[in-house]
Amino acid sequence: MSKEVNVVVGVIIRNDEILIAKRSAKQHQGGLWEFPGGKVESGEGEVEALARELNEELGIEINPEACQKRQQIHHQYPDKAVNLNIYWVNDFSGTEQGKEGQPLKWVAKEQLADYPFPEANQPILDELLSKN
Repeated sequence: MSKEVNVVVGVIIRNDEILIAKRSAKQHQGGLWEFPGGKVESGEGEVEALARELNEELGIEINPEACQKRQQIHHQYPDKAVNLNIYWVNDFSGTEQGKEGQPLKWVAKEQLADYPFPEANQPILDELLSKN
């Protein structure tokens, strides 16, 4: 069994739209859409890692106090295990841009089903698309 990768994920919400990014073809699950985030480094807290990753990938600064942990998802792919720590991000500054060349899109919740996501993201999509 492969080692589990510890990841933070930001569900970035603005005016009832969600920011999604397309994974590079070279990445694991490449070509699929995702909620931005990345690996938690050794000695780093989850929110600290989320702030660093979103700044590196998107050029935005988040308000750590406004981040709300919503889910923790463990998923085993055939070649990799992931532990996703999911945070809702409602307060950020800066203009988002794909700093690693990745396409970005703001989409309405109802449109999320139109985009292919990695299998591990299904619980996030389920929560976003639920009527609760």
